[in-house]
Amino acid sequence: MPSFDIVSETDLAEVTNAISNVMKEISTRYDFKGSKSEVEHADGVLTIRADDDLKLKQVKEILQGNMQKRGIEPGQLDYQKVEQAAGQSVRQQVLVKQGIDKELSKKIAKEIKGAKMKVQVAIQGEELRVTGKKRDDLQQCIAFVKGLGLEQPLQYKNFRD
Repeated sequence: MPSFDIVSETDLAEVTNAISNVMKEISTRYDFKGSKSEVEHADGVLTIRADDDLKLKQVKEILQGNMQKRGIEPGQLDYQKVEQAAGQSVRQQVLVKQGIDKELSKKIAKEIKGAKMKVQVAIQGEELRVTGKKRDDLQQCIAFVKGLGLEQPLQYKNFRD
């Protein structure tokens, strides 16, 4: 039976490349001269440090632009609450989303089943497996899921006949 997987993956090597570009841009920009603004990456968590809220906002804009150039969509970044650090400086954690959480998986499965398509959906950890009798049904399912307008970007892999 034909099948495919719905996944949400982020290439962490591209995240690292984007961060190195951000740091290079910060070091060359005049408005960041003498500031201690930086972005660090460890285990899928980015830490943005800046002198004040204005610089934090600018660093986030630079980060967002470089991530999009590298093919990482804004929906794959989950910005946490801004924390006060020593003095006036601020810090913010940004989580890089990997996999589809259970709530979103259930929502997608419910929407597909509610559309009365001739496919079966199985939740397998952080991905969904969709199977059907015909290839056209699976392609129709992919188009339907793309049309849902979900925040988190999804990829469709392992398409098998």
